[in-house]
This record gives sequence, C-alpha cells and structure tokens, in this order.
Amino acid sequence: MSTPTIFRLTSLHTRYQFTETIRVPIAVIGTTLFPSLSLLFFVVPQPFAQDPRQATAAAAQLAIFAVMTVCLFTYGVGVAEDRALPWDGYLRTLPVGPLPRLTGRLLTGLAFVVIGLVPLVLIAWLATAATLPISRLAMTAAALLAAGVPLFALGITIGYSLSTRAAMAVAQSLLMPLAFGGGLFVPPNMFPGWLDAISRCLPTRAGRDLVVTATAGTDVAGTSVLMLAGWTVLTGSLAVWAYRRDQGRRFR
Repeated sequence: MSTPTIFRLTSLHTRYQFTETIRVPIAVIGTTLFPSLSLLFFVVPQPFAQDPRQATAAAAQLAIFAVMTVCLFTYGVGVAEDRALPWDGYLRTLPVGPLPRLTGRLLTGLAFVVIGLVPLVLIAWLATAATLPISRLAMTAAALLAAGVPLFALGITIGYSLSTRAAMAVAQSLLMPLAFGGGLFVPPNMFPGWLDAISRCLPTRAGRDLVVTATAGTDVAGTSVLMLAGWTVLTGSLAVWAYRRDQGRRFR
C-alpha cells in the first residue's frame, strides 16, 4: 500500500474517531476540564500560587494528570467500547493493517490532550505566578510527551484486554491512586517516608519529576529516567501482547 493511501486512511480514521468522541460532550468535558478545575479550586486560592516556582510545578503536575486522564479513558475505555461494536470487527478484517486505525486513535488522543491543556495553561497564566520561558517550552513539551508514553500504553493494554464495563472500572480505580501516589495533587516533598518510597516506583511520579524539572530548567534525577524507561518498556510490551491476544482470539 502506498504512503499517500496510508496518510489518507489515517486522516479518515482520525476524523471519524474525533467526531465519535465529541458526540458525547459530557465525556469530553469530564476528561479535559477536570485538571483545569483542580488547578482553579485547589491551587489558585492557595498562597503558594503566587510563588513562580511552586505555581509552575503545580501546573506541571496537573498537566500530567490531564495526559493520564485522556490515556485511561480515551484510549482505555474508548478502545474497549470500540471492540464491542460490529464496525470495529469489520475494520480489523480489511487488508490495510492496523497502522492507520491505531495512528488515528493516537492523534485523536493527542488532540484531546491539547484541548485539556489549553484551559489549564490559561488559568495558570492568568491566575497564578506560574511562568515558563520560551527557551524551556520545547523541552517541557518533550518531557510531557515522554511522560505520557507509558500511560498511553497502559490505556491501550486496558482497552484491548477488558470489556467496556471492566475497562471503566479499572480506569477509575487507577486514576486517583496513580495521581495521588505520583505527586500530581500533593508535592512529593510533603509525603511521609513510606509513601515517598512507593511513589518513586510509579510511572506518574517519574513523569512528574521529568516534567517539573523541565519547566524549572534543572537536572532530572537519573533514577526517574530509568523508572520511566522501565515502565515504558513494560507497558509497551503489555500493549503489544494485549493487541495480539485480542486479534488472535477474535480473528483466527
């Protein structure tokens, strides 16, 4: 299949999946606005919101939360819902391969990440002392993307492994423990020793440390990079396994 054909199919899948998602406005609002509301109600009223370093770190932490929300629900629950539809089964029997469909899903998720980050950034800019120099913008975006890779793979694993109801339950069960344990709501320096030790083993904590240090322009700890890389390999392997297992069960 030619490259232009793949591009056209990818564009078609992206538009279709984006349109299907926005047809349920409450799902979009819940996924994209909750991080911004958390910033507005739990960070803006606090005295530290007028401290540039702490306000920037708080916004960076909630940016990770926005990415995780999209990954668990748009990818995890969304994939499980699609698998329950006859249309998805038909698409997977076509001789075009999985690349256009999966790339379209990836681009759709990225679009909703951007939609979720826009109000978060605006609130941080207008209502807090958070600041991010232009020189750190590219590094912060790259760090946010790297932090989202294992969460994306985790969502894909959930979507291709579980039914819709089970995927929803698992996504909801993982969201808050990963957020709190990863230091996305409360800075890790406020954790007791035992919780900090657990936190350092979570992908959200590694991603949080990477993004916060990128916004601050400081060096990230090597252990955080190694932990994030390990989670990326683990969840990526699980995602590939889950997809192949589902493909083998349904289309052998």
